[in-house]
Amino acid sequence: MLKALLLLPLLGAGLLSLLPSRSVDLMRHLASVVAAATMLCAGLLLADFDPASGEIQLFETRPWNPRVGSHLALGVDGISLPMVVLATVLCFVAIFSSTSIRSGARLYFSLLLILETSLLIVFTARDWSLFYVCWELTLIPLFFLIDRLGGANRHRAALNFVLYTLGGSVFMLIALLLLYDVAPGHSFAMADMAAGGAQLPVRTQVLVFLGLLIGFGVKMPIVPLHGWLPLAHVEAPSPISILLSGILLKMGAYGLIRAAGTLPAAAQALQDWLALLALASLLYGAVLAWRQTDLKAMIAYSSISHMGVVLLGIAALNEPGLSGALTQMVAHGLTAGLLFLLVGLLYERTHSRDLAAYGSLNRLAPRFAVFLVFTLLASVGLPGSAGFIAELQVLVGAYGRWGGWLVLMSMGVLVSAAYALRAIRYLSTGPERPIGGVPAGGAHFADLKRTECAAAWLLSAGVVSIGFYPAPLLRLMASSLAKLAKPFGV
Repeated sequence: MLKALLLLPLLGAGLLSLLPSRSVDLMRHLASVVAAATMLCAGLLLADFDPASGEIQLFETRPWNPRVGSHLALGVDGISLPMVVLATVLCFVAIFSSTSIRSGARLYFSLLLILETSLLIVFTARDWSLFYVCWELTLIPLFFLIDRLGGANRHRAALNFVLYTLGGSVFMLIALLLLYDVAPGHSFAMADMAAGGAQLPVRTQVLVFLGLLIGFGVKMPIVPLHGWLPLAHVEAPSPISILLSGILLKMGAYGLIRAAGTLPAAAQALQDWLALLALASLLYGAVLAWRQTDLKAMIAYSSISHMGVVLLGIAALNEPGLSGALTQMVAHGLTAGLLFLLVGLLYERTHSRDLAAYGSLNRLAPRFAVFLVFTLLASVGLPGSAGFIAELQVLVGAYGRWGGWLVLMSMGVLVSAAYALRAIRYLSTGPERPIGGVPAGGAHFADLKRTECAAAWLLSAGVVSIGFYPAPLLRLMASSLAKLAKPFGV
């Protein structure tokens, strides 16, 4: 099942090359079917997974380059499996909603499917060399997707994204090579490198961990390594923004969780500094999101704030904090993906992302208004949403470590609520305005179609189901997180 999960998108990309270039709709339907089949495989994988075990399951390995100790090693645990399922869901939504792509459709859908395989290998890799290769491989399709199909500043956005990520990856590679040098038998296997890293002096572990933190921090992103994100989100096509915010940022957080498990002494030594970076990201992202008038820029900066919550949960290094961080990764993936989906569909109809250009959307397009209001409230942790469960766990975990300092996190949550309510006020109140050539009164303003509603309902169902019944997700993660938190003595 794991092999089928990874190979299906590549098979779909190969089949797309056989279709005539004029069959744009057929290409989208084929890519959607392949993405749906991959999502089904992830569901079957979830059904076969034993949440009571914290060990790596479905593990398999094949020699890749025995001379340097690298292997094609794959497996899943309660930390990686939620990310695998999230990636397949968001890739399906991104492909299914790409109805406006007409020019270069074959390249577009092929790159999306190749990107999906790269993402899935990152989350299932049990060898750091395989992880690193596929981490870098995600840059290639994303560069062309932004550079070829993005907005007016797409060339600058694509170049910034690649240069930032490559710059961070240099530090990550140096850190991994240092760990490789001390691993038993000079192996890139994650277990071997963790065993070797534990033998290093704490000061050396801290230096290695800082190299990994820079590499993963660029992708999360952590302030001040976030410079690529707002421009890339604004200029990328909206389906690509779904993946950038929904799952690409989670790669960085996932890598940081694995780094903490590999170098626990370094993570404990830097615990307070990680919390300081988390609070800076949380407040900085929330304040800048509050000041934006471009809808996509607002969501981009809010993502920085939400990933600050994830970093705070990781920094707590206890089970409630780590569980909250992982739950927040899932919750933010669903809500940010839904927001970018809705904003992208609005932009296709109105050719405007200016918040002040909209008014009384509830009368012009009630289905749009309902989904937007719901998603904005869910993104700030409305009780009954997945974000509420995540933030509550992070608060519990962080309070056990830092106590009253969590007042700062509360301030960030309040600012987040302010930008969400501000956006709702602009979108749902005031006079009806002509938007992008659409007359006031909405004579030619089309509300969400049935297929678009289906994609929105899929993500909304995930947000609500986790919010009202989080037990299955928490049970899935519990054993693996308990094993991860054990070296920290909590």
